[in-house]
Amino acid sequence: MAHQKPLPRPDADTAPFWEGCSEGILRFQRCLSCGHIRWPASFLCPECHATEAAWEPSAGRGTVYSFVVYHVAFDPGFKEDLPYVVALVDIDEGPRMLSNIRGCLPEEVRIGMPVELLWEDRNGSRLPVFRPLRAC
Repeated sequence: MAHQKPLPRPDADTAPFWEGCSEGILRFQRCLSCGHIRWPASFLCPECHATEAAWEPSAGRGTVYSFVVYHVAFDPGFKEDLPYVVALVDIDEGPRMLSNIRGCLPEEVRIGMPVELLWEDRNGSRLPVFRPLRAC
């Protein structure tokens, strides 16, 4: 039996993020008090502790802050993807998020590499992943 990859488990804080993803919109919370854009989503701003926030769309571009190449799958559902890249991406609007890098070989990924959003459909969910902004 083939293993399936794990899917997101939205909660009250992250549901608007995942709803946006299902619509093809990457969005993050922006504090209405200080303007801080944050991820992961939270009921409280980590900068000023205000509780009011709005969800705003992102252009979906960023830069690889750090990455790791997996040669052993952390979950059996990812075994067929080996080797694969998991990266911390600094989104241009400010937040840093964990995602995958697609569209190039793992050995071509570099810290500081500009990337853009790419949607990956997985078992009825749409997930944000990234690819190099320029061809590798």
